[in-house]
Amino acid sequence: MNNNPQTRKDTNDPDGIIGAIYEICEMIGIVSIVVMILFAFVTRISIVTGESMEQTLFQDDYLVISDLFYEPSQGDIVIIHKIDAMPYSEPIVKRVIAVAGDKVDIDSATGTVYVNDKPITEDYAYFDPTHPPIYPEYDMPIIVPENEVFVLGDNRDHSGDSRQIELGTIDERCIVGKAIARIFPLQEVTFFK
Repeated sequence: MNNNPQTRKDTNDPDGIIGAIYEICEMIGIVSIVVMILFAFVTRISIVTGESMEQTLFQDDYLVISDLFYEPSQGDIVIIHKIDAMPYSEPIVKRVIAVAGDKVDIDSATGTVYVNDKPITEDYAYFDPTHPPIYPEYDMPIIVPENEVFVLGDNRDHSGDSRQIELGTIDERCIVGKAIARIFPLQEVTFFK
């Protein structure tokens, strides 16, 4: 029988438990720092308000957005914050329809949007048959200025967007980020292209 205290393991060793707790706390701390860095520099969470993006997005959907290396392109869902655009000065969610240099025209009677004289396919666009169409508040067609984008809501008859004088074309600097995914509600998790 070996009674050597150095070769026998003490089953009541509190240092083993404290060491394990320390390692778990250290791991939680590292994960927390990584998550904070991701949310500070790479991604953010944005909550959808209003009905302007229905049937694609709905009130209180949670979106993961990012502006890291972002260059706007047609079809992107973006969060815009144009603070001088009353009553649209809060962050809003819209879809990029055209970018700098593109020619945009809208046939409000049919809802057809033309970019560079070609109708674009918009499977996401929704028109409310009980609501009158929204007409652009300025003469169309327009050429999107340098470093700006033209945006519309998917719910065309219930959207404040580039058709309104208060918003008009949007300076790219007002784009908070592109929607990467909807993460809530959980049954509606979606990743956007």
